[in-house]
Amino acid sequence: MIKPFTIDIPQSTLDDLAAKLASTRLPAPLPGDGWDTGVPVSWLSSLVDYWRTSYDWRAAEKELNSYPQFTTEIEGQQIHFLHVRSAEPDALPLILTHGWPGSIVEFLDLIGPLTDPVAHGGQASDAFHLVIPSLPGFGFSGPVSSAGWSRERVGQVWALLMEELGYERYGVQGGDIGGAVSPAVARAARDRVVGVHTNGGPSLPPFPLPEEELKTLTPLEQDRIARIGGFLQKEFGYISIQSTRPQTLAYGLVDSPVGQLAWIMDKFMAWTWPAETLPDAIIGRDRLLTNVMIYWLTGTAGSAAYVGYAQQEAWGTKLENSGVPTAVLAFAHDVPIRRYAERDNNITRWTDVDHGGHFAALEEPEILIDDVREFFGSLR
Repeated sequence: MIKPFTIDIPQSTLDDLAAKLASTRLPAPLPGDGWDTGVPVSWLSSLVDYWRTSYDWRAAEKELNSYPQFTTEIEGQQIHFLHVRSAEPDALPLILTHGWPGSIVEFLDLIGPLTDPVAHGGQASDAFHLVIPSLPGFGFSGPVSSAGWSRERVGQVWALLMEELGYERYGVQGGDIGGAVSPAVARAARDRVVGVHTNGGPSLPPFPLPEEELKTLTPLEQDRIARIGGFLQKEFGYISIQSTRPQTLAYGLVDSPVGQLAWIMDKFMAWTWPAETLPDAIIGRDRLLTNVMIYWLTGTAGSAAYVGYAQQEAWGTKLENSGVPTAVLAFAHDVPIRRYAERDNNITRWTDVDHGGHFAALEEPEILIDDVREFFGSLR
């Protein structure tokens, strides 16, 4: 049964956070205090000071609560979601799925333009009804009480959620984990999903590639394969930890707000674009902190890690092609390759962008909005 939901964090919880931030014990900087060894103390200490003295959770809470929110239970799991209906009678329902280390906060700047396009430079025919769920184990959909939350299962649950909401025909969109879940929704409900839109791609290319096969790729595609190799060598540690010891990691992250902040900011630095630009110069500090607050206030670092990585299929697993039209919007940081994405997906639109990072809805909302409008415009 669907129930209305309002975020209402007790003041005592915020007071406890303030006390923890005031008594933070930072580590000594490692030589050079650069990003090559993790989040620099000099940079993080400034963000912690901002969090403690200037950030306003109540303002963020008010913004989140300005949109209708609900919870329901599907397969024994509480699912939290925003459900924002357009005033346009012919709006197409669209479910947006975030990734890790993201949350529903990623999509706040998309809600107005997608639900009320006329007020944001679009046409009435561009309107969407939006469903924006928190992934199982994340935020107010957490923690999880059972195992097996693969992308396929989440996709099936999203299909059940849309059925519960009465939507018989709808689109799906997502990036990161959401980019894997969205095609899974189409596989679960191919007679209802009219189109799949992903930023970053619906799947990763196989790796490593034979030398002869590598030579057949374009320079852009070769660069993407090279960056996958660099990721596996220099950045894969967080996946190894989260997919094997999420509970052990959780003790530190749910007890230390600065630990939670650093763990997430490490990825925002690595995955935003340009790579050398600090994340708070690309995405506002308040947005970054509100996203972190969703993890902190709900204590879901462990279950989000568990769902995000412990249950995923092996790299390169071949999946059934739903046949549903699928679009890929690939920004500069992203690494999809069309020929491999086409093995499991009916790719009908592919757009490479020479700038932009992993967090498309936060970094390049206008480009994402335009691409979503254009792709679904032909599928309504």
